[in-house]
Amino acid sequence: MSKYYEYRHTVGFEETNMVGNVYYVNYLRWQGRCREMFLKDRAPAVLEDLQQDLKLFTLRVDCEFFAELAAFDELCIRMRLTELAQTQVQFGFDYVRLDESGETLVARGSQRVACMRGPNTRTTPARVPEALAKALQPYA
Repeated sequence: MSKYYEYRHTVGFEETNMVGNVYYVNYLRWQGRCREMFLKDRAPAVLEDLQQDLKLFTLRVDCEFFAELAAFDELCIRMRLTELAQTQVQFGFDYVRLDESGETLVARGSQRVACMRGPNTRTTPARVPEALAKALQPYA
């Protein structure tokens, strides 16, 4: 098994700017999409918990760029677990362009998430759900 969860994406025109390269905010959107698809594929019980009172708050997000992407580039966003604490999780993301010459790392990012529970006016930190911790184990 790979040490990362992989989400594949083809860049569209709507994700590029007037110059023709990918607008930076899309890298952050793809992190969120990768995380969502991970929950759908590997931790559906957490999705059910999100329908109750679990909340996942993104505390910090970053991305470092190494090369540009353009429309119709094939991309893999590879997510791995970099830290699992009592109430928080940190993910690392590698953005890899796929083409006939192989794979090229074009960006690297991270995201820190806090688990919270309770009504919106009284939300408090909560332990990382067991289903999420278990689903993340292979990606540490």
